[in-house]
Amino acid sequence: MRRQYVSIPKSAAYVGAMTLRPTQTETLARARSDLRLGLPVVLAGGGQAALAVAVETLTADRLTDLRRLGPMDLALTARRAETLKARAYDGDLARIVVPDEADMRWLLAVADPADDLRVPMKGPLHSRREGDAVLHRLALSLAKSAQLLPAAVLVPVADGMAFAATHALTLLAEVETTELDRLAPFAPVISARLPMMASNAGRVHVFRPDDGGAEHYAIEVGRPDRDAPVLARLHSACFTGDVLGSLKCDCGPQLRAALAQMGAEGAGVLLYLNQEGRGIGLANKMRAYSLQDQGFDTVEANHRLGFEDDERDFRIGAEILQRMGFSKVRLLTNNPRKLDMLAACGLDVIERVPLKVGETLENAAYLATKAAKSGHLL
Repeated sequence: MRRQYVSIPKSAAYVGAMTLRPTQTETLARARSDLRLGLPVVLAGGGQAALAVAVETLTADRLTDLRRLGPMDLALTARRAETLKARAYDGDLARIVVPDEADMRWLLAVADPADDLRVPMKGPLHSRREGDAVLHRLALSLAKSAQLLPAAVLVPVADGMAFAATHALTLLAEVETTELDRLAPFAPVISARLPMMASNAGRVHVFRPDDGGAEHYAIEVGRPDRDAPVLARLHSACFTGDVLGSLKCDCGPQLRAALAQMGAEGAGVLLYLNQEGRGIGLANKMRAYSLQDQGFDTVEANHRLGFEDDERDFRIGAEILQRMGFSKVRLLTNNPRKLDMLAACGLDVIERVPLKVGETLENAAYLATKAAKSGHLL
């Protein structure tokens, strides 16, 4: 009998050695995207599993489907729960029992403070105190990192892996909330020369995180000496101030003044960090502006939305400076927190250089709040 040989394609021979499955970092990025689309994600850990979906993007049809699966919880941060006079038995969050008759209007009214003054009574709200809140905490962290309102509906399921496979949903298994707080490593993408008003010798560097998040930029003015303290500015993106010339904040004038000072001194680095609205994103920043029109200050508006005073992560700036070869900085800032964060990340902060510009009649109260509640040196 003649022996026959079967030729195996080279691509097939190496399938077993491939690493095509998403990493945990990539799965987290996929989960954030799903929440923004209004898709539920399956969370599993500690012997339990649940479907989680962001209230902001939830639809009435999906709410009906979720209700068929069992009793639902509405996870809110302690900041939002405090506004609603709901008990946060878990410390940093509250697990609100969703009534059987609750519809999308009810969920949005509890999650979004837009109509709090017009309809102040949302309850009675009953907070769950038995059981574990680990999955609820993860859901809120995901919603925040997706720059959605920090409010999520959760429904327990018996077998998270099977449910995710059956319905083609993203599964996050045994993910610690601290994993979401991990600083994603940054890789330089490209840099190119850019003549600017501040300096003809300008260069823009683009850095991209490995978690699919927003890119950040370093604007190098002149040719800063890597062995000397560099004049640096950590500037958080502000579309309204930097681009539109908003009078409600001092961001635009600070940006232009920082570049001008670097140009005058002949060298410097401005980091343009995409952390709009103190890290809550442009949509939530506009929600905060709407609340300010109702009489709340910046910090109060953030709290009513369910956020902390400041959700930015200045470790990003520290890592980029270090990747660029800088170890000593003269920091252009009025915010002592930036000094502390850079120092904690191993940078030698030689000097704080004040940046007091841009006060207007329209932003006087805003600047006073920054000084009184956020510790800015104005």
